[in-house]
Amino acid sequence: MQHYEAPPAKRPRLLPVNRVRENVMVSDSDEAENNTSHTEDEEVEPHSLSRGSPSSEPPSSLDYSTSTSEDEDTVGNVAGHQPQSTQWTLPPYPERHVVHTFTGAPKGKSSEAAHITRESTPLSVLMLFFAEIITLLVVETNRYYHEYLVNNDEVLSSQHDVTEGEMFVFLALTLQMGHTIQGRLEDYWTKLEQLRCPFYGQTMVRARYFHILRFLHFRDNNRNRVDRTDDNDDGLWKIRNLFEILRTNFSKYYNPSEHLAVDEVSVKFKGRTVFKPYIVQKRKHFSIKLYKLCDSTGYTYDMDVYVYVGKDRQRTAQRLTATHTTVTNLTRRIEGDGYKLYMDGFFSSPDLFDDLAQKNIYCCGSVKLHRKGMPKDLKPKTLRMKRGDIRVRIRGDLTAVVWRDKRDMYFLTNMHDPPSEGNYRDEHGNAIKPAIVAEYNRQMGYVERADRMANSYTASRRTWKWTKKLFFHLLDLAVLNSYILLSSCGGKKISHRDFRLTLVREMLALAGHEPQPSMPIGRPAPASSNVRRLDTRHGKHWPGRNSTKRRCRVCSARGVKRRTVIYKCVECDVALCVDRNCFADYHTKDNL
Repeated sequence: MQHYEAPPAKRPRLLPVNRVRENVMVSDSDEAENNTSHTEDEEVEPHSLSRGSPSSEPPSSLDYSTSTSEDEDTVGNVAGHQPQSTQWTLPPYPERHVVHTFTGAPKGKSSEAAHITRESTPLSVLMLFFAEIITLLVVETNRYYHEYLVNNDEVLSSQHDVTEGEMFVFLALTLQMGHTIQGRLEDYWTKLEQLRCPFYGQTMVRARYFHILRFLHFRDNNRNRVDRTDDNDDGLWKIRNLFEILRTNFSKYYNPSEHLAVDEVSVKFKGRTVFKPYIVQKRKHFSIKLYKLCDSTGYTYDMDVYVYVGKDRQRTAQRLTATHTTVTNLTRRIEGDGYKLYMDGFFSSPDLFDDLAQKNIYCCGSVKLHRKGMPKDLKPKTLRMKRGDIRVRIRGDLTAVVWRDKRDMYFLTNMHDPPSEGNYRDEHGNAIKPAIVAEYNRQMGYVERADRMANSYTASRRTWKWTKKLFFHLLDLAVLNSYILLSSCGGKKISHRDFRLTLVREMLALAGHEPQPSMPIGRPAPASSNVRRLDTRHGKHWPGRNSTKRRCRVCSARGVKRRTVIYKCVECDVALCVDRNCFADYHTKDNL
């Protein structure tokens, strides 16, 4: 009797999650005993997230452990983390969906700025940030001037103390200089016809402006002196008080958007300072480097200055990198609300993302493959990927993605769904961007936007003192944040340029000075307002011939039908009728 044997069951095209995890946990010593499992893994077909044909090419290795065994022991020890698995695995099937709820306040002014409305003036918004700073500038500038007179033998012309009104005028002129660029600072007061700009000379005498600029100071030199050999030395101490006032006020009066970005900006500076880095890859090789946290509008919510004064022993004891500490400090005011943070490979690391996730801050960014904790099987020599290939590894909520376009690009995220592995190209053979890459490109440019807008009409000029260079940059930043805060209130839309020009006029009006233009602007004034025409004592008003025909001023004022004449008053340079008594009436009657 023949026994019927059932046909062998077909191998599943997709492995269950537990089988995948079993394969991942297999040690290298058992590799020879699990050739069948490896074969089945090679037949796992990835699922497409977007149009394009997924490739059946398998990942070339199943060893998804982190880059070093030491990393697995230390990841759970960062900033009080609970120890968690450091094992990287393939993405699960069915696909995991990541949902993070945002509970922060709506974007715009905070409750501290409730009195700011759409009818508020630019100056009233700026004073939210600068009210304390104006007093600080006046006090420290006067103190520094008197100390200089005592400690130096240089003979200076006697100058009275700077007042708050003069400080407003000084700042207003400095802001205005961003709209009328001159080659030298002296050119704003020059009398050369091709460079002449009367506004500055009518607003403040050049010697007074230069005096305030020379002795502009931000802290008492004799107070809280620090030892530069001390590891705890604050290299920013000369401007620290002003800097912290702005940092506090920037975050106090504004609620940022859900999506934020961290990046660095450079303020070009070639003078002497202990914390000026040399960056050969940057266009500005010598500069003061700032780290900024900006939202989608370009508002700078928090910032910090790169100051290297030696090894940070406290940070070393916590096993934290410098970039890890920087991002943690910048995000301390947005913890617990589910904000989404984007950063580039200079900051990103698995340890940092795990640390911020514990504080309910979720991150996405490009990452360098050699970062501690990254899966070691994503190396280019191991994968040998083609254009359009995507490889994914997950560890808890953290997803590591490598995507090849012209070169391999690495991303780390804990706010997006992990994409499916495969090869994704359009009909022209171009690689299709994964959703993570597209979102990163869309959200990452917030800091660059803020820097570009702040530098559009910058008041910064060449100087050998880094404190002044940094102060003028912070001034531009405060004006930009004021503009964004006022724009968030709605109302009539105004450009950044018009906001600054209005702010200059309001600062001059507050100081009690409103400059009058020396030359008439627009259409000529009415005849009744021209008093000089009535002065006939010296007999200078005589009729003369004009080179072209012009409309009679008196006829025009009386509503007479359009009449052009060839005669004019030589002294007033006004066209007038000679045969209709217009010439006599113009020089004898107040009301035409």
